Amino acid sequence: MYKWLILKRRIEALFIFPFALLGKCYALLNPLKEEYDIFFFFPFYHVGGAEKVNSDIVQQFPDKKVIIFFTKKSKNEAMLSFFKGPHITLREISQHTDNKWMYWKNLVWRGIVATYINKQTKQPRVFNGQCNFGYKLSPHIKKKIKQVELIHLICSFSYIRMPFLPFYDTTVMISQDSIDEHKALYRKYSIPAYYDARIQLILNGITLPGDTTSLAGGGELQCLYVGRGDIGQKRVDALALLAKKLKDEGLPARLNFMGNVAPAVPENLRPYCNFLGEKSDPAEIDRVYRSNHLLILLSAYEGFPMVVMEAMARGLAVVSTDVGDLPFHVKDGVNGLLINNDQTDAALVDEAFKKLQLLLADRSLLARFYTNNIAYARSHFGMEPFAKAYRALLI
Repeated sequence: MYKWLILKRRIEALFIFPFALLGKCYALLNPLKEEYDIFFFFPFYHVGGAEKVNSDIVQQFPDKKVIIFFTKKSKNEAMLSFFKGPHITLREISQHTDNKWMYWKNLVWRGIVATYINKQTKQPRVFNGQCNFGYKLSPHIKKKIKQVELIHLICSFSYIRMPFLPFYDTTVMISQDSIDEHKALYRKYSIPAYYDARIQLILNGITLPGDTTSLAGGGELQCLYVGRGDIGQKRVDALALLAKKLKDEGLPARLNFMGNVAPAVPENLRPYCNFLGEKSDPAEIDRVYRSNHLLILLSAYEGFPMVVMEAMARGLAVVSTDVGDLPFHVKDGVNGLLINNDQTDAALVDEAFKKLQLLLADRSLLARFYTNNIAYARSHFGMEPFAKAYRALLI
């Protein structure tokens, strides 16, 4: 099956060639004005966990000249400032690469950008953060130029990337669970086993907070969801049902949502939810975390979300489905409570409700989780190993 994917890519290359050649000619006549050490390709700069990781990676190279190409239209500019720096050049090319009615421009821009990279005086590095254009660009880049990709978890990119594996020296994944799932996918598609060795695990890192003082108080149990409004993966509809059950049963607990969640919640359930909206200011995000007792996730699947790291670093308990790498870091009864993911949404809501009942009945559990999570985060989630790993790859 993998051989057919490679053959398909090569046949498509014949049709793409004249457009890429046109792009190459344009780039030769209109070269970049500066030399760059690292070329980054990202789809978006709106609010999202992947965007936060991407911006953190970029900021680990203050001593290098960096250029970032954003290839798809972002919903907002909430995260754009996190990508900026005196050493960083930003290029928004979505008007060319994200236009389905003029798709030929995407093909031309593969030639343009590839020529920019190939014509650098000093051999640069290329980094693709789950960017479709980045994958389609990769065959046009000289073989001697090192290309690195980052993939967070099993998703559509797990399949998009398959024909382009030969062009990547290293594949970064953020969780062991994701690595295991991708290796299983490799076997299913008869991808040669030597690609397994190109996979490297790099845990995401966060800036550890200096102040971890809880602002939640001792009254109503404050429960926080952080993320996008998504029903399929994040099950925000099930979280809204939980919020309703808390109200109906008279449990003194409140479910707070940080992110653009409200549109995804059924209208009849919105009155039971406290929507905080999207936040991009780090101080405000920190205040929201510390104003809650726990982070709650009912996700159907995950790698290892940044929000879990950020919550644990501030002492929040974690109440979550046992998906991805969460069970590696969240030990049931030690620093959080895990929910069996293999059940219906109704059963998930009932089990989550019981977990919150338990925490309300025994506040000493929250105190213990608070202490254990801060200690664990300081030992495992700092930026130093994250920075060291990415610098070793791209310098």
